[in-house]
Amino acid sequence: MAGMYSAKVMEHFAHPHNVGEIPDANGVGEVGNAKCGDIMRMYLKIENNVIVDVKFLTFGCGAAIATSSMATDLIKGKTIDDALKLTNKAVVEALEGLPPIKVHCSVLAEQAVKSALSDYYRRQGVDPEPIVGKLEEDCDHCELRQLIPENEKSLCGSDPAQAFCWVRGITLRPGRLSAWPPRPYPTGSGHRYSRRRGGQD
Repeated sequence: MAGMYSAKVMEHFAHPHNVGEIPDANGVGEVGNAKCGDIMRMYLKIENNVIVDVKFLTFGCGAAIATSSMATDLIKGKTIDDALKLTNKAVVEALEGLPPIKVHCSVLAEQAVKSALSDYYRRQGVDPEPIVGKLEEDCDHCELRQLIPENEKSLCGSDPAQAFCWVRGITLRPGRLSAWPPRPYPTGSGHRYSRRRGGQD
């Protein structure tokens, strides 16, 4: 796995920043799809138009965790206007690159931020679409989904606990997710699963 990723990606995978939940968050967004194995949930605490705190929970592969971590670093302490300018390209550049097959993870990270901002505006009684734009999610045709052999796609059901990532034909399930999902990963399937908690602010 390490050979595929930059040192920066590995750093944010091994020691993700801003992991967790914000109980009094005033903006919460979730994006992704269990079919392709990546689900991101973003929590924002916004005061006086500034993102004073941000946390995330991600169910997904190493790149999904790293992009979530980096996205939170890039918007923490920034104004809403600055956060709205965040692009997946900026996330990829800050991570010093991603393999082409993993670029979709950076797109999800951008969408997670915008989804949380949309929720913030809705709570204020404001229609977010003219400000944030329309969020579209479709994992059925993403690059990762297309790599999964047909006889294995049944493992990517509606239960996120069954989701996994395929990279060059090798199953990677580095579940450095912050206690998400609450159920154990499947065992006895012949795939490699791990479940660890961790993170630093």
